[in-house]
Amino acid sequence: MNSNDVIVSVFKKISVFKNIETLYPEYIPENLPRREIQLRQLAEIFKPMMISPGGVFVRTMIVGGVGVGKTAMAKVFGREIRKFASERGFDLRYVHINCHRDRTLYEVVSEIIRQIGAPIPIRGLSPREMMLALLNYIEKHDIYLLVTLDEFDYFISTEGNDAVYFLIRVYDEYSDTKKRINYIFISRNISSLSKLDPTTESYILRHMVKLDPYTSGELFDILSYRRDLAFYEGTIDDELLKFIADSKGVDKGGEGNARSALEALLLAGQAADHEGVQKVTIEHVRKALGIVHSEIVRISDDINFLQLHELLLLKAIIRSLKKKKTVFVKIGEVEDEYSYICQLFGVKPRRHTQVYEYVNTLKHMGIIEAKVSSKGFRGRTTLISIAVPLNELEMKVDEAINTKKELADTS
Repeated sequence: MNSNDVIVSVFKKISVFKNIETLYPEYIPENLPRREIQLRQLAEIFKPMMISPGGVFVRTMIVGGVGVGKTAMAKVFGREIRKFASERGFDLRYVHINCHRDRTLYEVVSEIIRQIGAPIPIRGLSPREMMLALLNYIEKHDIYLLVTLDEFDYFISTEGNDAVYFLIRVYDEYSDTKKRINYIFISRNISSLSKLDPTTESYILRHMVKLDPYTSGELFDILSYRRDLAFYEGTIDDELLKFIADSKGVDKGGEGNARSALEALLLAGQAADHEGVQKVTIEHVRKALGIVHSEIVRISDDINFLQLHELLLLKAIIRSLKKKKTVFVKIGEVEDEYSYICQLFGVKPRRHTQVYEYVNTLKHMGIIEAKVSSKGFRGRTTLISIAVPLNELEMKVDEAINTKKELADTS
């Protein structure tokens, strides 16, 4: 069989999927089963903004663990509220920023400007000057903004109280202008707010929407909805969805993570496709559940927002741990591996100080564990470990590195 026949045979193979992309993490569905109450809460909080645009400054915080639908809910709400605003005759733009990627006040304000397409020359401007230019632009063009800062706890950790205070009290300084910028903050928990002063913390927590982990019944409803979107009818039975839901539901000892459950559903379908069969079986589901590691699911989201050198360093840590076959490796060993990997990818390695900053970033994100060595080591050094399965993590890291390299090569 020649190369063309091999490729065509794959493309023509019968699949259980009709719309596989509806199971991908980045897909935002039309509906959010079992989050109707929380959507209603958001609507109540932002109702004054819709009734009297510019008359009030609204902000709220969405709090919940991994895979409980925080990002999806904010994006669905942003999509629907923009439609409603358009019907009422005013221009409301929705802006979604992930603070893992845009980590500083400068990056956040410039990203708001970029997403709404404002022709503001930001080079050389301070965040305060950029914000003033943004306020002038949206006032001049009669625009309102709903800005979501996702992974807000990371922004707090990076920028501190003053930057947060600036964002949420901007109308204290420009009190005569219409309140055209409103916020949704998303965080995994509220403990990070303890780093703020009490006034700023209470200002953020005035409105809060909490998302609890999903029960097995709730997960079954979510899986059923996505199954109907993703699979051809009759290719996967309800009992298999219940099996996945029971393994992940918080009431059955799982973490209540919908993202993990959906990934298991995706992998089960792909296993059926790989075998060339037209129906997903319990064995496909068992295989998928064996692959899906809840921490890998969490970390894979964060990996997408790492810079290239952070990814290369993470790969070096994984490779070092595999080679040594130990729980921890020294930072010096990791740096040697990192330099070698940089050489393979044709990029110049960063210096020790920057590498150490990358280690701290990965530690803060919960991807690695890092600690200072104690007795038993000559001198003091940083020891690094990873708690999740290394092979699965390396696959995710390699995918992210290739994506970053492709973007760099085409830009």
